[in-house]
Amino acid sequence: MGEARSGIISRSDSLLEPRQPTLRKTLGVFDGVAILIGITIGAGIYSTPQIIAGYQESFYPIIALWIFVGFFVFLGGLIYAELGSRLPNTGGEYVYISRCFGPFAGFMFGWAQLFIIRTSPAAGLAIVTANYMGYFVELNRFAHTAVALSVIGLLGALNYVGIRRASVYQQLSTVLKVGGLTALVILGLTLVQGQENLLSDRVPPIGTLSPFGNTVAALMLIAFTYIGWDRVGYAAGEMKNPRRVIPLSMFIGIATLILVYALINVIYHRTLGMEGMRASTIVASDVAASLIGPLGAGSIALLVMISATGSINGTMMTATRAYYAMARDGLFFKWLSFVHPKFRTPSRAILAHCFWAAVILLIRGTFETIVAGMVFAILIFYTFTTLALFKMRKDAVGGQDVYRVPLFPVLPGLYLAGILALLIFRAIFEWEKSLVDLAFIATGLPFSLIWCRRERKLAT
Repeated sequence: MGEARSGIISRSDSLLEPRQPTLRKTLGVFDGVAILIGITIGAGIYSTPQIIAGYQESFYPIIALWIFVGFFVFLGGLIYAELGSRLPNTGGEYVYISRCFGPFAGFMFGWAQLFIIRTSPAAGLAIVTANYMGYFVELNRFAHTAVALSVIGLLGALNYVGIRRASVYQQLSTVLKVGGLTALVILGLTLVQGQENLLSDRVPPIGTLSPFGNTVAALMLIAFTYIGWDRVGYAAGEMKNPRRVIPLSMFIGIATLILVYALINVIYHRTLGMEGMRASTIVASDVAASLIGPLGAGSIALLVMISATGSINGTMMTATRAYYAMARDGLFFKWLSFVHPKFRTPSRAILAHCFWAAVILLIRGTFETIVAGMVFAILIFYTFTTLALFKMRKDAVGGQDVYRVPLFPVLPGLYLAGILALLIFRAIFEWEKSLVDLAFIATGLPFSLIWCRRERKLAT
């Protein structure tokens, strides 16, 4: 009798408690496509093609590698579409990994996101933005750092005051960057007519690895340029209908990426050739300057700034939701689970993301240092999310009314084999960097003992 009475009292008390604010559901398919493309097209397509040219002898194996990686990314998109359809919750991969492999695996994923994988690109791309700002205004070292920090701060403020405002900038930057790259391709294909076709250039590779090692190094750079497609599911809790929005965003967004990347590589090599590619440090600006003079170089500088800030903004819109979801589940600082009562955003998670990105920027300093080795860490978690699909299929998570990857288990198995091969090859050919990457991830181990033990106590 006493137990029943206390149950009634606790229930009525809970009804009297003020309702906690929740994330606002406003995002549709166009928003999802804008997030995917906006994050993925950052600085990679402007900074990696000239390096990749050093690892291969001609354009044709290079374009084959870009399409090959694009095919695997599309397979990954199919997998993430089903995962997001089965568990359409804010947090993306954190949710999938935690559901299938427990709180320890989920914590280690979230730790790597905040301290390595997602904040490093924000710092690196802020530096790229400041670099290209220097094309218009001369910046000394202090001013350069101040501009880069301001980029992080301004985009953080935009995300803090509402995902709708951040989404508007994401859509705008996505349209401009895709439009700008498309215009560059069209101008290139039009203006190089009658000039010597440099696509057939053949020169010995200058990469210091073996032929196979050079190919692995090129694949890792291409994979870096594609990174970003996986984050659509992070904002599932703010989508109107995530079981529809996530799959469509994946299909449309990744197909667009493959097409844009293939075409822009054609115009790069068609205009500059292998030798010109290797000699360039700002390949897109050099191509534009070759086609339409200084006006073209300035336009490309502006385009790179838009692309870089759009990528930072898209990551901020998505990765912060993983920190929020972890804290909400008791696996991270409780402070991060706060939802701003007015703006309905995970405001403290956004502040933490901006703060750590600024710390990385100040400590590590250069774009090359910041982004080195990111792909290896990300591929580790791609492996776990792919394994999560097999487990969810077995456990029938999400019921039957979900998107399903075709040709299961062949296509997911092929994707998993490709990811494992890249991990193994990178560990063999660049083992020192791989150990450093693993060490960064391992810094979360002591903290995992604290939060996972706390989570087990709460569960009992």
